[in-house]
Amino acid sequence: MITETNDLIRCFGNGDPLYERYHDEEWGHEVRGDAALFERMVLEGFQSGLSWLTILRKREAFRGAFAGFEPGAVAEFDHSDVERLMEDAEIVRNRRKIESAIVNAQAVVALQAAGRSLDDVVWSHQPPLRTGAPATWEDVPASTPESAALAKELKSLGFVFVGPTTMYALMQACGLVDDHVAGCIAASNTPPRQRDGG
Repeated sequence: MITETNDLIRCFGNGDPLYERYHDEEWGHEVRGDAALFERMVLEGFQSGLSWLTILRKREAFRGAFAGFEPGAVAEFDHSDVERLMEDAEIVRNRRKIESAIVNAQAVVALQAAGRSLDDVVWSHQPPLRTGAPATWEDVPASTPESAALAKELKSLGFVFVGPTTMYALMQACGLVDDHVAGCIAASNTPPRQRDGG
């Protein structure tokens, strides 16, 4: 569904400045580097069952609670940190998701120790570039063979909470695919434009 705000056409994010900014400046833009990708992975995991806007509004609190999403720091979290996070009303207090973030940080550190990186693993599953934007949200898949393959490899490397649907959301958020629908200001990485060609 295309929505309009401030004479711009967006495929989502209408009506909330934080959400609009995320749509315009982040979603679908290339994200590289282990810390940045680890942050997106953790946030996608916490988003499961919630609205993305809820996570966006808590993002700065998450960054503070999870040491700026530096994998090496989060990998050192212990039981006391889990309990601290469970008491933090500024984030989503879900024990399994908190523990999964720590497990995944440890998996990133193990990858790095083996001479690899989360960046390498994620981006090795980028699908071929598509020609043309999806016509509607109904044309946007929930998962793809590439996201399933990424989920499978990550699980083999010790990651958790990384199912094909969550990993496709990561691919969308981090620019491995461009799922802005046709007519959106951000489709196909075109610059923002006004309605009616203005």
